[in-house]
Amino acid sequence: MMVPMPIEMNYCMQCGTKLEKKFLEGEGEVPYCPACADYRFPVFNTAVSMIVRDPKGNILLIKQYGRDSYILVAGYVNKGEDAEHAVAREVEEEMGLHITSLHFNHSHYFAPSNTLMLNWTVTIGNETAHPNREIDSYAWFTPVEARQHIRQGSLAEEFLVGYLDQKWSFKPR
Repeated sequence: MMVPMPIEMNYCMQCGTKLEKKFLEGEGEVPYCPACADYRFPVFNTAVSMIVRDPKGNILLIKQYGRDSYILVAGYVNKGEDAEHAVAREVEEEMGLHITSLHFNHSHYFAPSNTLMLNWTVTIGNETAHPNREIDSYAWFTPVEARQHIRQGSLAEEFLVGYLDQKWSFKPR
């Protein structure tokens, strides 16, 4: 599997000085700020995506932002927030649902948005969804139906299929 490299930083995030490469024992060549006299390690976004299941085993898929295809519930991890908290917060904020259990599935670095995506399976109780304004529509699908309806070629599809097959193979992007 080919793993894309993070976007290279050229300037210090603290002072704006042009970074230079400097050897750091155990790390190799690392961006270094001569003005701050400190190493600068890669910075990227962190997000979570969730395979939301009801007690019957159905899977929730959503449509957002005017697109006519289904994806997984997802969102960014806030600064200072644990990933597990972000999972519960996003499911509650976007769908008005409360999770009863969660399980980490897999991670994948998504180069187009410089984001480390963490995928989880969550189970909710017997409750009705109350989506917020970010959600255009949603539907519950059996696992077979969910596989057929998820946006083809998307990272959401790769996470869902990986979860259903318990086999993870991400396509280079």
